[in-house]
Amino acid sequence: MKRRVSFSLPVTVVVLAIIYIYFSTIFVFIDGWFGLMSSPGILNAVVFTAVAFMSVFSYAVAILMDAGRVPFTFMPDIEDSSNPVHEIKRKGGDLRYCQKCSHFKPPRAHHCRVCKRCVLRMDHHCIWISNCVGHANYKVFFVFVVYAVIACIYSLVISGLLLVPLSVALGVLLGWHVYLILQNKTTIEFHEGVRAMWLAEKEGHVYKHPYDVGTYENLTMVLGPSISCWVCPTSGHIGSGLRFRTAYDAPFICAAKL
Repeated sequence: MKRRVSFSLPVTVVVLAIIYIYFSTIFVFIDGWFGLMSSPGILNAVVFTAVAFMSVFSYAVAILMDAGRVPFTFMPDIEDSSNPVHEIKRKGGDLRYCQKCSHFKPPRAHHCRVCKRCVLRMDHHCIWISNCVGHANYKVFFVFVVYAVIACIYSLVISGLLLVPLSVALGVLLGWHVYLILQNKTTIEFHEGVRAMWLAEKEGHVYKHPYDVGTYENLTMVLGPSISCWVCPTSGHIGSGLRFRTAYDAPFICAAKL
């Protein structure tokens, strides 16, 4: 689902940075090192252009794709015996209800104060894409970061120390989201889990993140069942976002139900 896009200064800065890095790498560093008319120069220019194109394409999709809206018809089914995990508020024990949107929230959904709506499996609101990162566009956002890191490292090798700060920052961001994917957590759930772990230890219990279903399963839930498609900015496998497989589900529950 596409969304309306308005002017954003951070997005403009990113676009200008991409343009600067691309043209400086091609016409200054690659041309200076190899010469654009030589075979090594052409090869490096083609490879870097391909990586840059995938970065730009993934970035554009992350901006334009809606992060995932909660359907107005959504109602939690508290009688569903196959869904033993019902997330509740920290206080009171009522089902998760958004007072601002005036509807119930599915598991892992949160209200974004910037977008002023609830977002399915919300990770965070990213000013650099002027959009929330959530259920529908999380993989696209992750793939963009992967290609951006590759492009920066590639350009770093060619251009020297100019891109060190950007490469380090994007590398840290990539490492953080790799960790989150392996644990099947969002950024919000990570911070909530710290508090939940503290409360569990205080009561003598062991806290386990309910959506952690194993490393490989966690990867396929976000990136897709086919390894060959992990680097493609596609999200046809993500399901409705209203329900997610948990560690408490029976093994025979198939992904088609998610």
